[in-house]
Amino acid sequence: FIWLCSGNDWFNRIWFKNNYYDKYGDGIEMAQVSSTVDEQVPTLLSASKSILLRISKFNPELDESSKFMEFTVSYEKWTTVLEAILDVKKHFDHSVAVRYSCRQATCGSCGMLINGKPRLACFTKISELDSDVVTVEPMNNFPVIRDLTVGFEKLFDTHQKIKPYVIRDDTELESDQREFLQSPQEVEQYIQFANCIKCGLCNSACPTMATDSSFVGPQALAQAYRYVADSRDKGKDTRLNIIDESHGIWRCHFAGSCSQVCPKGVDPAMGIQFLRGYLLGFRN
Repeated sequence: FIWLCSGNDWFNRIWFKNNYYDKYGDGIEMAQVSSTVDEQVPTLLSASKSILLRISKFNPELDESSKFMEFTVSYEKWTTVLEAILDVKKHFDHSVAVRYSCRQATCGSCGMLINGKPRLACFTKISELDSDVVTVEPMNNFPVIRDLTVGFEKLFDTHQKIKPYVIRDDTELESDQREFLQSPQEVEQYIQFANCIKCGLCNSACPTMATDSSFVGPQALAQAYRYVADSRDKGKDTRLNIIDESHGIWRCHFAGSCSQVCPKGVDPAMGIQFLRGYLLGFRN
């Protein structure tokens, strides 16, 4: 038989008895299964904190100047600035305009000024900012569409201007060669600059972009070097002629701000210096 003694949060003993006790040498009269439960399961406390999120609001079609809206937002140690903005958009102000897509620092859509520095909102954790106040604004040197969203037309135009593709006189369609092989050393010459995601952070940080609206910009110059350094490409002279003008490569003052803010480690400043080496005859 079985006998159970229990309460709301405990049970004491269960006794098992074999009606044919010790008939087959299995003389087990009882077994204690559990004793009174003395310990309670600890309650998990949330480690969330709060910050004051200041969002720049500006509609050029309706407003004369921008203003800041302030929201108190809870966050965990893994919460990104983009998640905080979307939390505000969901629960407080549906009109907040923000561009985003991948949420993994790949598409380059969510660039903005975060506490005064160009960053990707999806790649910036609030806990890493070490501040109780987080201020988000649209990127500098770009026309504001609304709130945190800016226009990328000029960036794409200058990117297209430097011919961002491999230029060759021959193609795989005109010969028996079906692929252009490269050694690992040849790939190493340009692969760092191929990581550009066109987020615009480098152009936003560039002081020359702020004073010369016709400057081609560090993004386009870095991509010009990416193809000049590619051993498969034969368009070096064409690209050097494009950037060798008054609003081209010589307008760069080598502040290095572009390289400091690049989320992919492209280092446009270094690429610009390499391009100057070609133009000055230091590189072949």
